[in-house]
Amino acid sequence: MNVSKSAASLLLYIIRKHRCLLLWVSMSFPSIFKDEPYKMRIILLGAPGSGKGTQAQRLAEIYKIPHISMGDLLREIASGHSSLDIQPGEASELSEIKDAMQRGDLLSDETVFKIISLRLNQADVENGFILDGFPRNIDQARFLDDWLASRNKPLDAVIFIDVDFDVLLKRISGRMICEQCGRVYNIYTSPPKQPGICDVCHGRLYHREDDNEETVKKRLQVYNKNTRPLIDYYDQKGLLRRVNGVGDIDSVANAIRAELERKQS
Repeated sequence: MNVSKSAASLLLYIIRKHRCLLLWVSMSFPSIFKDEPYKMRIILLGAPGSGKGTQAQRLAEIYKIPHISMGDLLREIASGHSSLDIQPGEASELSEIKDAMQRGDLLSDETVFKIISLRLNQADVENGFILDGFPRNIDQARFLDDWLASRNKPLDAVIFIDVDFDVLLKRISGRMICEQCGRVYNIYTSPPKQPGICDVCHGRLYHREDDNEETVKKRLQVYNKNTRPLIDYYDQKGLLRRVNGVGDIDSVANAIRAELERKQS
């Protein structure tokens, strides 16, 4: 009995001693104390090779919301193995995707709108999403604004991952992706423990066809012309959060989380 009283007294002392710390943690990082799923709609902006895919995977695991990669959606459609509800009449219209990707060209906005609408209408986006690779220009951003506004589900934050041009080239040329789980590695900065094999699911790693040097340079040129204006667009709306993308994966991930937690507090 005395032991129980002593333990209770000690617990009460600890709570009183550290209640200010607990209050600060609960206010600064509210997701730690949330029982319900996190509801958050996020866009990740950055040039090809900035690490959007890697960081989106981590955020999806933390906040339990889907990572929606436009690039992945397009590759699935091009391969004929898409989970989207594409009608027979639309399949021929989307047949241009594979050729456009190999050339490094962007698809028409109308085609992209159709694809992203199909994905955002799926049930798993009810609590939010992490968009990676969409929008790519101002018209696409306005389309998304209107689409979300019609459903009373506005964006919560836009994270811009900023990386220098030379670093981008090295990241893209060394990028390897698991064909089973989709985890991203880099032979220069974040190699797998065993060459060519995924650390998580032991699937085979592959180098994307559109990651060759010529295509990469064209993609970066297209990005600078069409996508960088989105930075000013979302900055004017008060949604933009800048994060330095040069550094190890964990430090960048922690910086992104700090920005998102600050937005939610």
